[in-house]
Amino acid sequence: MEVRTSSVGLRNLLQGLSFGVRYYSKHNHLQTMCLYSKIKQKKSHVLGCSASTCTHRTVPPGSILPWRFFSCKEGTKIPSKRKENTSIITSELLYKNLLKSEQENWNDISARYKAMTKRIKENLEELHKYTFNSGSPRMRFGENVYFEENGCIFLSKADDDEENVDILFSTEDLGFSDAFIQRVRISPDQRYIALSLKSKNSEEATCVIIKLGHFPVMEKVIPNVFSFEWATNDVLYYTSQKNLKCQNVFMTTFTNQKHTKLVYTEQDARFFVDIYCTKDRRFLTINSNSKTTSEVWLVDCRHPFKLPALVQARTEGVIYHIEHRNDELYILTTYGEPAEYKLMKAPVASSGMENWQLVYAPEEKTKLVDLELFSDHCVMFLKNAGHLYLSVISFVSHSVQSLKLPMWACEFELESHPEHTTSTCYFQLTSPVHPPKRFAYSFKENNLIEQAVQEVPIITNCHTTRLLAKSKDETLVPITVFHNMNSKELHRKPLLVHVYGAYGIDLNMSFKEEKLMLIEEGWILAYCHVRGGGELGLSWHKDGCQHNKLKGLHDLKACIMLLHELGFSQPKYTALAAASAGGVLAGALCNTDPELIRAMVLQAPFVDVLNTMMKTHLPLTIEEQEEWGNPLADEKCMEYIRSYCPYENIKTQCYPSVFITAYENDQRIPLTGVLRYVQKLRKAALDHASRTSNKGNWIPNIILDIQANGSHCDLSWEDSLNEVARHLAFLNKELEEVCHLQHHRKSCK
Repeated sequence: MEVRTSSVGLRNLLQGLSFGVRYYSKHNHLQTMCLYSKIKQKKSHVLGCSASTCTHRTVPPGSILPWRFFSCKEGTKIPSKRKENTSIITSELLYKNLLKSEQENWNDISARYKAMTKRIKENLEELHKYTFNSGSPRMRFGENVYFEENGCIFLSKADDDEENVDILFSTEDLGFSDAFIQRVRISPDQRYIALSLKSKNSEEATCVIIKLGHFPVMEKVIPNVFSFEWATNDVLYYTSQKNLKCQNVFMTTFTNQKHTKLVYTEQDARFFVDIYCTKDRRFLTINSNSKTTSEVWLVDCRHPFKLPALVQARTEGVIYHIEHRNDELYILTTYGEPAEYKLMKAPVASSGMENWQLVYAPEEKTKLVDLELFSDHCVMFLKNAGHLYLSVISFVSHSVQSLKLPMWACEFELESHPEHTTSTCYFQLTSPVHPPKRFAYSFKENNLIEQAVQEVPIITNCHTTRLLAKSKDETLVPITVFHNMNSKELHRKPLLVHVYGAYGIDLNMSFKEEKLMLIEEGWILAYCHVRGGGELGLSWHKDGCQHNKLKGLHDLKACIMLLHELGFSQPKYTALAAASAGGVLAGALCNTDPELIRAMVLQAPFVDVLNTMMKTHLPLTIEEQEEWGNPLADEKCMEYIRSYCPYENIKTQCYPSVFITAYENDQRIPLTGVLRYVQKLRKAALDHASRTSNKGNWIPNIILDIQANGSHCDLSWEDSLNEVARHLAFLNKELEEVCHLQHHRKSCK
């Protein structure tokens, strides 16, 4: 499932345009701040505290949505209401019984992993002391610098010592002690600050507006808010979120005559609405996006009460996003050939597509990942063959400077630059095994400077290899491999393969402590950039979605086979890891080629594609049709989904061991589908073992760990640490047992 997150720059607009369904959070497994269990109001000493509470729209534990009744043919008996209620009750009882059974099963077998889980937790906690970056992103307004740490908002002066800071307030002061701060927006005159507060058990956030001063006053509490921006010093625009959808934009004022009114409503269920403020604060953009099409409306911040103005009416297949500079709109768009992102511009007064002029187009096979617009420069991050590049357009000299970033870099994160006139662009580079490093690009000096950081006292001799695997149709698929340079006999080392391949989103390659720990312990890590993801641009995504989904499966198989052929481990030491929509390809591979891997760990996996896409009453099914297709309207689509759906293709054969973590409060992956999948998979594996017991085949462990806390997108530090430790303990146990089993039993083929 795809999750939209608020970020600096246009990156999240580029990587998945709708607040869709099956994408797990891009944040590290090991979060760097404490997240809490539930947002709840407490008594507060803050003046003017509102009594509003944060509402949650999560599925209650133990409840399911009833099966839909399809219209009956003429002469067919229509089920009575009494029978319908009986069916619903039966389904609920079945669900609760399955849930209870799986919870009891996990309680029975968890003891075998307890000691190893404890050891892994201790190692990760020790490693976290060195890799935790205590420096939170800074927001600079003139001489004032704002930042957030551990639920507190701080203020310092730009040139003051870091220890000379003032604490403005904390979430506890506001009466939201069990929440974490997700987003911060400060009004232009710095009189107000708006925060979104979120719990780990809900996807909806609460927006709290504080009037700053000697005694901060909580002016307003708005529940179920996704994005928000200040249009002026006292006018705030925000989007409301309901059932994972954002389709309404509101304006609220903090003048003497306070009022709130609806500004925009999106009627098409495929589209998701959010708000963005241009870098120079001239316009707010109301962005309505599906996965293939977008439309933008402008709110003039000089006249915030005027009706929004349309930039360009939505055109099927054309995506665009807006920045502004000197009365010109800079348009990041897929318009024109090739249908990849490029930078164009048009006058504000005549913004129609017929007036768009090309400013910059990346070279072939180069992906424009993100950009940031400044007063005299435009900074662009590009990716080609797995390498990251920085290109800077000078609007003064009309030149383009390009710079290749360090070879080890796999991900970047732009820092906040509220002042578009700044002369320096700050960002961080990272990889799964490299903690974030801060860099600064100076426009005046035209050079890149690595900021001083505390060295991590751990091994740094990790080798990065980039490979290309030839898929079934001859397409070359990128693989990124990490391993310890001191490792010998790589064919005997354990291999952990990662895959995603959906929504045009790149495989998450940000730093995680557990990945670095695995490298230290001799593991090989491989990231397969299969079709359906976004690593090679929009065409790479298009070639792996809807009726092309099987190509991603073929890519994954080719990647694993190449790794083994080149001596990176072997099947009995190979494990596969996936989360959310990555579960589709991982689960499909287990059905078609189970002999390639020994074990698999899945986190909130999407494994029941067909049944989910048949249920239009689920909040995101309609909007997901652009990724998976519409099986209700197209029989060929239904059969195609059935051909790869993990749940539909389980059969009696030898499977790898599987560990699945799922969440009771997950609004994106219905727990019922995961329960059905686990039950069916376990039965198939046991049936195969019973039929072939005389041949000495092993019985795989099929484990489902259902978490009562947490949701699809966020986990607390402690929950996340425990979950990662359990996954790694399971993998270590499974791969350790190979050494003992291979001497006494035949390998599973």
